[in-house]
Amino acid sequence: MNQATYNSLKSFIWGIANDCLVDVYDVGDYRKIILPMLVIRRFDAVLEPTHKAVIEMKKKLEKSSKTVDLDPALCTVAGQAFVNKCEFTLTDLKSRTNQQQLKRDFTEYLDGFSQNVQEIITKFHIRNEIDRLSEQDRLGLLIEKFVDPRYNFSNKEVNDIDGLDNHTMGTLFEEVIRMFNEETNITDAGRHFTPRDIVELMADLAFLPVHEKIQSTTYRIYDGACGTGGMLTVGEEHIKTLATRRGKNVSIKLFGQENADETYAIARADMLVKGEGKQADNVFFGSTISNDGFPREEFDFMLSNPPFGTPWKSDLKAWGDIKKDDITDPRFIIDYDGNSEYSLLPDIGDPQMLFLANNISKMKTSTDLGSRIVEVHNSSSLFKGDAGSGPSNLRRYIIEQDLLEAVVALPENMFYNTGIGTFLWILTNKKDVIRKGKIQLIDATSIKSSIRKNLGDKNCEFTLDNRKEILDLYFAYTDADENYSKVFDNEEFGYYSVDILRPLRLRVDLSTENFDLLKTDKDDALYNLMCAIQHHLGTDSILDYNLFFKKVNALAAKKNVKLTAKRNKAIRSYFTTVDETAEIVLDKDGNPESDKNLKDTEQIPLTYEGGVDAFFEKEVLPYVPDAWVDKDSVIIGYELSFTKYFYKPVELRDAKDIIADITAIESDTDGLLASIIGGVL
Repeated sequence: MNQATYNSLKSFIWGIANDCLVDVYDVGDYRKIILPMLVIRRFDAVLEPTHKAVIEMKKKLEKSSKTVDLDPALCTVAGQAFVNKCEFTLTDLKSRTNQQQLKRDFTEYLDGFSQNVQEIITKFHIRNEIDRLSEQDRLGLLIEKFVDPRYNFSNKEVNDIDGLDNHTMGTLFEEVIRMFNEETNITDAGRHFTPRDIVELMADLAFLPVHEKIQSTTYRIYDGACGTGGMLTVGEEHIKTLATRRGKNVSIKLFGQENADETYAIARADMLVKGEGKQADNVFFGSTISNDGFPREEFDFMLSNPPFGTPWKSDLKAWGDIKKDDITDPRFIIDYDGNSEYSLLPDIGDPQMLFLANNISKMKTSTDLGSRIVEVHNSSSLFKGDAGSGPSNLRRYIIEQDLLEAVVALPENMFYNTGIGTFLWILTNKKDVIRKGKIQLIDATSIKSSIRKNLGDKNCEFTLDNRKEILDLYFAYTDADENYSKVFDNEEFGYYSVDILRPLRLRVDLSTENFDLLKTDKDDALYNLMCAIQHHLGTDSILDYNLFFKKVNALAAKKNVKLTAKRNKAIRSYFTTVDETAEIVLDKDGNPESDKNLKDTEQIPLTYEGGVDAFFEKEVLPYVPDAWVDKDSVIIGYELSFTKYFYKPVELRDAKDIIADITAIESDTDGLLASIIGGVL
């Protein structure tokens, strides 16, 4: 379908909404009617050519057979994975003039669809709107608009009008969703779908690097946040095209999961219209995080744009209203680095890395091809989370298992609902030899083409040439232009998180003011003890807390006063002050106590020669000789930073040029101030 026809169809859909739903629905609710009607009309148009034959077969079967389920036989007649057993089509319904009769017939028409369509209709909740549409005399008008013969919603050519292929139909669905959201300032369009130019690039990066390994076999493609199923559709097209070029005959099985009613229904509808009835059953409804539709399944390719920046508290409720620390799902709590409870869980406010962990758990290990993952993330997945946190642990696992092949930084304003920078993570568990132990970073932020009119926040796109430029960088690998691509060893992104401690030094002051503060605790025994200490030691400052406390201990034992933890805390609180000139405070084992306020956490690169000990000797001790490393605090973390490797400082102008400009300005304005002042005077 050419662009002009597509644009005409898009305008037609918007026109239907304005003509039929105005004054009955708010603009924000138009989608409740338009989307299901678009799907129903799509089904209707696809079934029209065989409708009469289906009804004839239905009548024969009803006479000659006691079979209750007629759908399988009628689907064969229809030549589709679905069918409608009702004796009339939508075109027949436009002639109904009585609203009550139309309502009954339309309900009967919906009920006539096969069971695999019934779930789709239910998810759209269109039956809940029939009464309202009928009462407002809009149902007939709506049907009449959708069956306009000037527009072809079938997947085949009708009356010299090009058919609407599934790829274009998916794009139309997505564009309609975006238009309605834009009109009502709803900014969640990106939750539903990814612009097709980005999907095409993702498919390129998933399949082209392994196109020579594609064999005549079955490949499974999965998307755990499938939306309308666009990535699955494009992925299938790409791998089939590559296989055909190599003379291979591949079979593709698609699997997806979605937790939004509308987009789930659209994805299933898309599968059915493609004639893939069983594949439609592979689109699972529910949250991928808390209700995995494909546990223990493995896939060859996984493409996804998971939601980010949205809380996943509802998943905790779905797990049984548990706390985050109670999660035991083996996709997110794994056995690694000697820890059987190694957590990959991110903060409750952002679920995107859960989808990445879910995909990793479904990678194939028993095939030569293994699995490839291409997933969209925002920048937080690159660096958010301290060492030992879920996100850092996931990055560590991915990189230490040598799964991360490349990360591509995309331009800003590529998505409909956000202008933030996004990144494509490319993972595989079967790296080429030259890529083993390496990670490629590609800065594609400047590789883009402007679009004529903004689509929400989207003001640029990837053309075929742009995609080729990015792929050329990927394939050039170590020979790529270093302004856009760099290759590093895996260890480059790892670090040791280490606490550097310094000793606590306390000065003791037995002043009257401090005794007044101690009185507020109303502990007479302690107060009397400290008064006795003052009598023995005087009121001068004491710089050796250890000696002071030794005397306190001795006197307390003599006076039979038990020094509880609470009393020890009170003594420190009321009578001591941190003083750099004081002696180091020692614990009961004779080891230095650390000053919590002086603790410093260092990130020491894994690549630092000599490791933690060498770093401490060279970078810390020369400046703070009394410091030491808290060995128990050492944790390995990982983070990636594009800014670090691709930062381009702004070139400062030469001072001579600046002076020349100032001189020129002074010359141009010479006498201006004098003339202004003169005029005033």
